[in-house]
Amino acid sequence: MAERPRAGDLLVASPSLTDPSFARSVVLLLDSDEDGALGVVLNRPAPVPVIEVLAAWAPAVSPPDVLFQGGPVAADSALAIGRLAEAGTEPLGWQTMVGTLGIVDLDTPVDLVRDAVPAIRVFAGYAGWGGQQILDELDEGAWYVVPSLPGDVFDADPEGLWDRVLRRQPGEVAWVVTRPADPTWN
Repeated sequence: MAERPRAGDLLVASPSLTDPSFARSVVLLLDSDEDGALGVVLNRPAPVPVIEVLAAWAPAVSPPDVLFQGGPVAADSALAIGRLAEAGTEPLGWQTMVGTLGIVDLDTPVDLVRDAVPAIRVFAGYAGWGGQQILDELDEGAWYVVPSLPGDVFDADPEGLWDRVLRRQPGEVAWVVTRPADPTWN
C-alpha cells in the first residue's frame, strides 16, 4: 500500500496515466491528509494572459505571464501560488504551504503583497482527490511521488517540466523519459 504524499511533494504522471487532464502532468500538492489531496498542475500554461482575467495582478506574475490550467476542479476559479522573498516576512493575504511557498489571496491588494512575494503564478482550477482515491491511484502506478525543488513552481519552461523532473530522479524512474509515447514504436 502506498504512503500518503505530503504537501510540497510533486505527483508526476506515469506513462500509464492517459487521462487527458493529467497525462504527462506535474502536480504540486498543496494539501494532503486522510480526507484527500489537493494540488495544481504546474506544466499546463493556457493561452490566456493574466492581464485579461486579473489585470491588477499581471505585473506581479512570474513569466510566462499567462494563466495556468491548475486542474479540472473549479476551472472557473483562480488560485495563486507565491514564493516569499524572505522566510518569516509573511504579508497580508498569505498562507504558508511549505517552506517559502504559499497561497496568495487574490482579493488582497497587489501592493500589499508584491515586495514580499516576488514570484507568483496564477492557476485556473485545481486537482483534487477524495480520501482514499490518491492512495488507490498510487497503488495502480498512475503517479510517481517525488520531492519538489524551489524552482519547479516558477519554471520558465513549464512544458518541459515533466521531462526535467523525471530525469533528476534516481534509478529507473529517470529512464521513463526515454520511453516512446506509443510502446509499439519500440
